[in-house]
Amino acid sequence: MSVTLTIRDETASGEVVNELPLEFPSERITVRELIRERVYQEVQDFNRRQDEHVFRGLVQPTDAERVLNGKRAEYRLKTHRELEWKPQFEKAVEAFDRNGFLVLIDDKQAESLEQEFVIGRETQVGFVKLTLLVGG
Repeated sequence: MSVTLTIRDETASGEVVNELPLEFPSERITVRELIRERVYQEVQDFNRRQDEHVFRGLVQPTDAERVLNGKRAEYRLKTHRELEWKPQFEKAVEAFDRNGFLVLIDDKQAESLEQEFVIGRETQVGFVKLTLLVGG
């Protein structure tokens, strides 16, 4: 039986800037599986829109420039091209390991990629991208 979980992109202050429903084959998953499914879905959604030049995802694709759209980061490609989900997933794992973003599960920070959790009806998952301060 598959389970649907809606994830949210949030600002550091907790403001929700995006939501994405994800489906999992089991209610027990790891943080790694969560990130993999998110990246896979984002890439598939982008690849389906042939006229799209802006990728709205967790990590920046190669050869794309970052643009700010309100509080949400987007990445503009010069021309539409098919993205591969595996390199995007590898970048996302590296970013998680470098604290490029936090994963909050029911308001508790995920500590590792192998951390397991159970998806329930009330489970809340948020991704918070961290930005480096300039001139610190």
